Amino acid sequence: MSSTTLALGTSGGTLAASITFSFLMGALALYTLLHHREVFAWMKQIRKTDAEDAVYDEPDQWLADLYKAQCRRAKKPSRTEDMEDISQTGDMIRGVADHIEAIRPELAKVVERVDDYLDTALPAQTPALKVSYQDHQAQLLLAMKQEAARAELAQAISSARQKITLLRRG
Repeated sequence: MSSTTLALGTSGGTLAASITFSFLMGALALYTLLHHREVFAWMKQIRKTDAEDAVYDEPDQWLADLYKAQCRRAKKPSRTEDMEDISQTGDMIRGVADHIEAIRPELAKVVERVDDYLDTALPAQTPALKVSYQDHQAQLLLAMKQEAARAELAQAISSARQKITLLRRG
């Protein structure tokens, strides 16, 4: 009788252990499934955010290029031909300004400041050996206006880039 009881006891213990193990494995599988769903939802959100942020990549790069170009012109009176890179980058920003709703006002301000800066270009240099005092004063005044317009452009660029950074951080 003791061997029969021992066999039944062992069989019952094995069955109980198997059932317990099966429940534990089922719980582990359920936990793994729920965890993977959370991870996949998180990854989907990251991809969506990355896709939305990609819209700002080109304008941000153009603003960085424009900032570098206007910095090269700092405290240097410039003529129209010296401002070609600023004009070209301003035209590219003008082209996308209406298509990006979130930063439209900032890009419009940059475009306006680019136009203001380009309007201050000094006239073409004449081959005259001697410049009159009035012409010299007029060119000096234009150069000061140009530097003020360049500073305003730099401020507008900085504001637009800050807005892009803020939008990317969400």
